[in-house]
Amino acid sequence: MNPNITVQEIMTANPVTVQPDTTLGEVRELFSKHSFHHVPVTGPSGELVGIISREDFFKVAYVLSVEATRAANTKSRFQHLMAEDIMTKYPLQLSSDDTIGLAADIFLANKFHAVPIVEDGRLVGIITSHDLLSYAFSSPVGEQLELENFEEA
Repeated sequence: MNPNITVQEIMTANPVTVQPDTTLGEVRELFSKHSFHHVPVTGPSGELVGIISREDFFKVAYVLSVEATRAANTKSRFQHLMAEDIMTKYPLQLSSDDTIGLAADIFLANKFHAVPIVEDGRLVGIITSHDLLSYAFSSPVGEQLELENFEEA
């Protein structure tokens, strides 16, 4: 694996996004329909304002379900919460010409699993730990290591 290639080569370009006023019900539908684990939150001009992880979403859903035993209006509260209420505001970001080695260092140092890619203030993509793993195990170096291990056996 070449850690010096740019994130642009392996990132997901134009990811699915939500607006700050997207309801949590709509966020739940997105996570149900898609296999991704992070959804960027963008403003009206495509600028990155936050990110919601599947884990963040389920933590809020859990807290609301626990409160359901105390209040009958939990479902109503869930429908009135917006993406901006649970998002991580102004997350760490990379540019498309940053390297995957830098992305890997960020993932390892911060225990992140996704970093938005921003150019000129606008979201252009997202890179995930899954993207790095997919690249690492499909790269020519990975294939060469497999061949060497096979030949030694």
